[in-house]
Amino acid sequence: MNFTNFDLDQLFSMGDDSNPLIMLIWILPIILFVFYGQQIQLLVTSREIKKGIKKLDGFRTKSRTELINYIKDNLKTSDDPLKKIDKFLDYFTIMPVDMDPNGIVDKVRHTVRSREDYTREHIKSLSPQISETELDRVQTLLEIASSLQLIYKITNHMFLTAKKQNNYPLILPLQMILPFIMEQAEAMSEAVPVFKAGQPVGDGIGPMVVGKMMLELSKETVTFQTSLAKTSFENRNLFLIKAQGPGSTVGRPADALMMVASENKLDGIIMIDAALKMEGEDSASIAQGFGAAIGGIGTERFQIEAIATSKNIPVFSIVIKQSVMEAITLMTKEIADTADDVRLRIHEMIRENTAPGNSVAIIGVGNTAGVLQ
Repeated sequence: MNFTNFDLDQLFSMGDDSNPLIMLIWILPIILFVFYGQQIQLLVTSREIKKGIKKLDGFRTKSRTELINYIKDNLKTSDDPLKKIDKFLDYFTIMPVDMDPNGIVDKVRHTVRSREDYTREHIKSLSPQISETELDRVQTLLEIASSLQLIYKITNHMFLTAKKQNNYPLILPLQMILPFIMEQAEAMSEAVPVFKAGQPVGDGIGPMVVGKMMLELSKETVTFQTSLAKTSFENRNLFLIKAQGPGSTVGRPADALMMVASENKLDGIIMIDAALKMEGEDSASIAQGFGAAIGGIGTERFQIEAIATSKNIPVFSIVIKQSVMEAITLMTKEIADTADDVRLRIHEMIRENTAPGNSVAIIGVGNTAGVLQ
């Protein structure tokens, strides 16, 4: 056979519809994708998800290691903390039954606070001489490590279930939410060194604003890890409330507000908090609005709204926009520089919505790590 006259152009000629090789080139991929399209997509998607899960595993391992090293280096422990830490990382919280919504908020509050109290006692058992600031710091690191472990387990479970059943549609939801999961997990992982050093985070801008207003004032602890100071502005009585720094805590502002409202007639409530910015918005931008600006599971917000409603007190809010990463990592200069501007806006809000002789509660909401008062 003479191969010297082999004509590639003729072999792949598109003008001859009867060419069998051309027909195979077009038909085989179609048949392949009809019968094996989902499996091919599953393989491609699985490769990307595996990379994300590997990162999540690294995040949880790193946070656990840093927590254990911090405890060993900074606390006087009589026993090896490794077993106790690993035991706590797998603890879970079962929320109350909500078939009958009546009283559900009180049940959730009780469950969450019981977990918080148990966590604190668990940490104290590691080092009975631990200070309150160190206790708050270790508690925060423990919650971060526990959250990262839970995120890894849930993500890995969803992936392995879809892979086990060879089910591409089942893996689609995980593929869609994985970027958001990774953003949250990476932010928590980056937050570990910040909380270890006791530095302010972006979420602490609310307590920072109110803390600056508290400087040189007489402070008192009115409820668990929550400080209150009284001052005046243009003949208005101001009640300043924030979590008690510099420990890593958010305090219990709703309980503090309840105490203040029970003893004084309030004419307004102003809340300052961090808020997640939308894509395209500038970090450290300030916005004003109405309603209780406070995150979490909702029990504190419910309690504040109930107090305001029962006593007919208007609630105003000021938020400082920031990303997830900025909210729980070291506070940026841009966010810190907004403190004075926010204070001016508080004064403006007081002038516009109250009269001389009125009383206003000002609440700085957020984690007060590294923020004094």
